[in-house]
Amino acid sequence: MALLATLQEVDVRLFGRIFNQGCRWSATRWLAKVVSHSGDGFLHLLLPLFFWSLNTAHGFQYVTLLASAMAVERLLYVVFKNKLKRRRPQDYMPGFKSLIRASDKFSFPSGHSSAAFCLATATGIVFGGPFIALYIWASFVALSRVVLGVHFPGDTVAGALLGSGVALATASYLQLV
Repeated sequence: MALLATLQEVDVRLFGRIFNQGCRWSATRWLAKVVSHSGDGFLHLLLPLFFWSLNTAHGFQYVTLLASAMAVERLLYVVFKNKLKRRRPQDYMPGFKSLIRASDKFSFPSGHSSAAFCLATATGIVFGGPFIALYIWASFVALSRVVLGVHFPGDTVAGALLGSGVALATASYLQLV
């Protein structure tokens, strides 16, 4: 238990530094809201629809991989979040108020981070090159969740590992890697 307490303490301190830096400029807060909103899920629908419309073998592989991976990722995300029940920063730190209202009660793992990294990893597996831009985007989605005060950094790291891991495992199962 001492290890978990130490990790929580480090996570809270790192959260405070990132949140305070993000609150310095209103442009940063605005940008964090925009980037966070971009991780709400519409790209997870638009990208596969776009590649499906191209009617290529890669488009079919991509849709199959992403749909399968996202189904597993969403299931694991909900199970972990509701079993582990880690409180959000606003509920953990007295007097703290996040900049936005979270869509659910618990914070671990970050669903936005998990879904964004699942999308980036699946795209990289099937198409290669674009994954770099998507990994940068996914990283900013994860960072935005901390800047907005709804996740600790450890939540977003866990989400990134979950999303990437599920996409890789699904691709392996589908014999795409």
